Amino acid sequence: MSSFSIYLVGMFVLIGGLAYGAHLAGLAPQWIAVGVIVLLGLGIVKAVSRTRRPDPPSA
Repeated sequence: MSSFSIYLVGMFVLIGGLAYGAHLAGLAPQWIAVGVIVLLGLGIVKAVSRTRRPDPPSA
């Protein structure tokens, strides 16, 4: 598995746990969905920025 996919799997587990906790706390489903979408977007941006290889120096 690549670093990117491992990072995303961890992010999915975190988001799932937070969404389940919000459900148990009685948060409205539409707000849980908003939070999941926002966290998923942030997770993808962080995963790309952390696992991207630096550009080689130009000659």
